[in-house]
Amino acid sequence: MQHAVTPSTLGPLLLAGLFVAPPVVAQDTSWQEFAETTQDELFAFYCDLHRHPELSFREVRTAARLAEALESAGLTVTRNVGGLGVVGVLENGEGPCVLLRADLDALPLGERTGLPFQSEQRIESPDGRVAGVMHACGHDVHMTSLWGTARYLATHRDAWKGTLVCIGQPAEERAGGAKAMLEDGLFERFPKPDAALAIHVTHELETGTIGYRAGPAMANVESVDVVLHGKGGHGAAPHLTIDPIVLAAKLILDLQTIPSRELNPTDPSVVTVGAIHGGQKHNIIEDRCELQITIRSYTPEVHEHIKEAIQRKARAVAASAGAPDPEIRFSEFTPALVNDPELVARVLPALRRVLGDDHVVLVSPVMTAEDFGRFGKAGIPIFMFRVGSIRPARMAALRQAGEEPPPLHSPFYWPDARETILTAVRSLSAAAIGLMPK
Repeated sequence: MQHAVTPSTLGPLLLAGLFVAPPVVAQDTSWQEFAETTQDELFAFYCDLHRHPELSFREVRTAARLAEALESAGLTVTRNVGGLGVVGVLENGEGPCVLLRADLDALPLGERTGLPFQSEQRIESPDGRVAGVMHACGHDVHMTSLWGTARYLATHRDAWKGTLVCIGQPAEERAGGAKAMLEDGLFERFPKPDAALAIHVTHELETGTIGYRAGPAMANVESVDVVLHGKGGHGAAPHLTIDPIVLAAKLILDLQTIPSRELNPTDPSVVTVGAIHGGQKHNIIEDRCELQITIRSYTPEVHEHIKEAIQRKARAVAASAGAPDPEIRFSEFTPALVNDPELVARVLPALRRVLGDDHVVLVSPVMTAEDFGRFGKAGIPIFMFRVGSIRPARMAALRQAGEEPPPLHSPFYWPDARETILTAVRSLSAAAIGLMPK
């Protein structure tokens, strides 16, 4: 996988025509002219965002850049909504209100793509560690596509009527941005949308193709921190201690019986222990061990069952060794993203018209999280669709070599940006016009 994206292989890909605009099925002269005249500017904006990523709740420069871009498209922009959120409004007569959303934040990940506009950002964590920062989840593509769509709709007002609301949402990766904007009166201070649309890039689809899913599309997610307490002592005299690392080992195995033995096999779920911290020396038994867990499912009922089972099993493991009760803390909850079936059915014809039936494909739900689902919980019909980000020729070459594109959240992930952005702008514009017909 890494071989496909090292700097030594990047040059030939660029020379082979990496940045080529994808064809559009519907022969729309106005769209072709727009794509030809704006793609260089959109790509430059994308490169600037990619070079200067910012972490959740710190997207000061990013928010300012997006706000300026939306203002340049003619939208009335309000800054600092729910912290660093950006809201742009474009009114075009009486009609429905459609919201388009993009996310602002990046990940604490050192980039290793070798791109000429690779991020060199570094940041120090609270514990003193220095980490890179990277747009490894495509939020730079999302913001650029939002700006491009706003520009297209602003310059083609004869094609639609109603109100367009474009928002730049902070802190998607920390699952706090949508909640903060809603609590700051997003739907009270600004026009309440009749529908909300968003995109997400994917490494699994080729450029020019979008993936859709009605109903549950992404999981509800919550973080769990468990601290197991024991009795410290010398590693040579374990009988005088209560070893919390042994308790942690038992608990890690026991947690896997929640999906496999307590839940209906037809109810998807995940319980993953992502980190374990205990001890600092070969021959010392410490008095505590910490676990960091993520839990994922699609329904509230399964989610609550998993939470109850974790608490029950953690206390049982401690009790079996005569240890004190563990500390258990739940945080960073994100509700499931459920695409409104009626909205999906309304949007699909527009997507098929501009991309072609073969390039609008049904995809499976995934266990990743997306706080765009909070807008659905607030009573707004929502639809997030996935946009392919790997050129067909690049995808074919990788697969011929027995490889797959690096996934999102990888330091090696990079989209074929021009094609991805143009497909996203074309799709979002067509969807919005379809929802706000003249």
